[in-house]
Amino acid sequence: MTTTAPAARFEVLHALKVKGLASDDVLSAMSGLTADELTTVLESLTGDGLALRRDAGRISGTMLTPAGRDEYDRLGAGRAVSPEAQQAVADFYDSFTPVNTDFKAVCAAWQMRPDGAANDHTDADYDAGVVSDLGAIHERIAVLLDRVGPAVPRLGRYRDRLAGALGRVQAGDQGAFARPMYDSYHDIWMELHQDLLLTAGRERGAGDE
Repeated sequence: MTTTAPAARFEVLHALKVKGLASDDVLSAMSGLTADELTTVLESLTGDGLALRRDAGRISGTMLTPAGRDEYDRLGAGRAVSPEAQQAVADFYDSFTPVNTDFKAVCAAWQMRPDGAANDHTDADYDAGVVSDLGAIHERIAVLLDRVGPAVPRLGRYRDRLAGALGRVQAGDQGAFARPMYDSYHDIWMELHQDLLLTAGRERGAGDE
């Protein structure tokens, strides 16, 4: 078995558990590892049969194997979380829920106009209003991520990723709002939500839909 720092292995396994199939750039951003550090961990995980590289076709990246999911559970069970971190995550979850509800409404407005017609993005003023609403949502979530980040750095790292996606939206990249598999704001938000549930040890409930 290849040896790497257990904390680094867990961070990458956790990122893959959240993401499913992830590029190296996304894994680096999620795990906080440099490109060289990530390469070492990925070589370890693939060498141990815990992760699988997919380099052919339109979608490429790394994913967990069944053995990798078992290893994630094993490592996670042995990682003690301080009471302070547990409280920070619980507080974040409680604050996240209402922001998540408002975020879903903004996403719905991006996809559908108030009259029920699909938003074809030909009305620049309407789109600008929705983007402004997204910016307001971002300000709220950024405050919460800054608050939880010192206790759980993994969650805090979503702040920069969300800010980057918002910047792309504001620069005119419509896909950066909600396009699937595009590292869009919606994609990253869904990853944050899933990460939060895993970190908090919660099952997805009615309030998480």
